[in-house]
Amino acid sequence: MRFNNEYIAGVTWGFSGMRGSWKTEEAEQSMELMSSVTGAKWTAIALSALQATPHSTEIPYWEEPTVSDEEVKWAIDKAKSLQLKVCLKPIVNCADGTWRAHINFFDKDVPCEPKWSDWFSSYTTFILHYAAIAEETGCEMFCIGCELVQTDRREAEWRTLIAEVRKVYSGILTYNCDKYQEDNVTWWDALDVISSSGYYPDSDWEAQLDRIERVVKSQNKPFFFMEAGCPSRSGSAAIPNDWTLQGEPDQEEQSKFYRAMFQSCENRDWVQGFMLWDWPTHLYSIQEAAQNDDYCMYGKQAAGIINEYFTLKSKSNKRSD
Repeated sequence: MRFNNEYIAGVTWGFSGMRGSWKTEEAEQSMELMSSVTGAKWTAIALSALQATPHSTEIPYWEEPTVSDEEVKWAIDKAKSLQLKVCLKPIVNCADGTWRAHINFFDKDVPCEPKWSDWFSSYTTFILHYAAIAEETGCEMFCIGCELVQTDRREAEWRTLIAEVRKVYSGILTYNCDKYQEDNVTWWDALDVISSSGYYPDSDWEAQLDRIERVVKSQNKPFFFMEAGCPSRSGSAAIPNDWTLQGEPDQEEQSKFYRAMFQSCENRDWVQGFMLWDWPTHLYSIQEAAQNDDYCMYGKQAAGIINEYFTLKSKSNKRSD
């Protein structure tokens, strides 16, 4: 399958679902609302597995709280019943709360210390498991990693992993690098699509797009934002990646971010879409939307902005086919 010029009007669903939370009536209604409210044509189905610490070398994805394979297949089937194209996105996190970007080991093996080789062996098993599910269920895209900043320098291991994934998965492959890291990944050529996390301050989009454009043009690869979004919280438009920022619920703050992002990206024809962050399995009620200050857009002003933009882009995409 080739990516070509398709526009990714997408929203991320399901993160971070716990085992038993996906194959439910509530989860079904959540995905249905995501599709209708945002106008999405794609979804990134995001699941998480936990390693104990950033220096652990085992990723026990088969254990709780990771959602079961049955739940993953159910979610993909549900998305396809809504005519959504799917990117399956398995994510590794740390059970001790450390952000996955800090997963790291010595560059040279040291006796009695955890090693990159051990971690990549476990990570490869983890990724190949879900790549096989993506192939079996006909997912249009598969994401091999998310915001693993300290691993990005391990070019040889990533290239080996990608080659192994291609043996079991025939669709589009991407890697979700972190914000500001697009020009640090040296192995984009091995993938089909470049993608990154677009949590840039609302006042800084033009400068960041200028920087990212140089990477995209040099690689001659398609590009989209695998994540992008902003909490509906005062102050968040200036620092959208900080989910701990203190502030009051503020829908206009979220709307301001989306207007700035869409306006800047509209002038860059190489930006081929978004998998916006995010839409949870367990939705708050519509009556609680005004007081919800998280990333989800349900019942908020930003939902209308997103729907209008995605509808416009989807129509333009059809005309260009």
